[in-house]
Amino acid sequence: MKCQRCGKSAIIYQKYSNAHLCKSHFIDDVERKIKRDIRKFKMVGRGEKIAVALSGGKDSIALLYVLHKIFHDRPDLEFMAVSIDEGIKGYREHTLEHAIKLTNELGIKHIIRSFDEEFGTTMDILAAKKEHAACTLCGVLRKNILNKAARELCADKIAIGHNLDDESQTILMNYMRGDIDRLKRMLPGTIQKGMVPRIKPLRSIPEKEVALYGFLNYLPLSTDECTYATSALRNEIRDILNNYEINHPGTKYSLLGGYESISEFLRPADTQIVFCKKCNEPGSEMICKTCRLLGRG
Repeated sequence: MKCQRCGKSAIIYQKYSNAHLCKSHFIDDVERKIKRDIRKFKMVGRGEKIAVALSGGKDSIALLYVLHKIFHDRPDLEFMAVSIDEGIKGYREHTLEHAIKLTNELGIKHIIRSFDEEFGTTMDILAAKKEHAACTLCGVLRKNILNKAARELCADKIAIGHNLDDESQTILMNYMRGDIDRLKRMLPGTIQKGMVPRIKPLRSIPEKEVALYGFLNYLPLSTDECTYATSALRNEIRDILNNYEINHPGTKYSLLGGYESISEFLRPADTQIVFCKKCNEPGSEMICKTCRLLGRG
């Protein structure tokens, strides 16, 4: 098939847009969507410091690369990378190698924090206890460290590599749970005391296209899957959406667009933020979720 824009050989067919694109026009298409969302949601402001959550997986690698590509000639902006080693043997050490390789190539400041340093334990030890779902534990503890590290770096925002699949899955999960509070907290630009605001430049890019973008730009990509990923409820939602997308192309974009349409009727999250009596980190209760999961409460 030929690229509909230039007639060269196409490398991808976007079923949701009915477009065949060559390598050059595919890369342009991905970057156009990212730039559009950055402008639309005012993700990057003049003179800001942005901490990029860099796990070393395909999404975070592509995120750091594209942000550097777009903004490398802006001396008023500063980008830095934060990686978290959860202590998952046979998995995280490989993705961290990719993170270190890319930050060295781009000349970007890179700090690595670990569960062991912060909490005196590892994900493998916590998961072995089987007291809580592994993905719940990991997500809460990573968010805690990431927010703390971004504050210490005086970052104005945290960039995370959530793609279209991640966003549509989260929206559907919150719809099914009737969790309006979480839907509110997803609103771009939401600010909560003690929490560094998050931005999601890849929110409109399908997961497979993020991977292809990374491959075409010769980025270090990991195909490893987390040891504990199979226990996540999100996997069931992912399968539902992927199966529906096959028969109804554009479903994921429709979920994202529908959420944006109703977002004007959602007030910003009004969750009462308090500071944990144990660790002094922000949360919704006097003992934050991190401390509760770690048995500190």
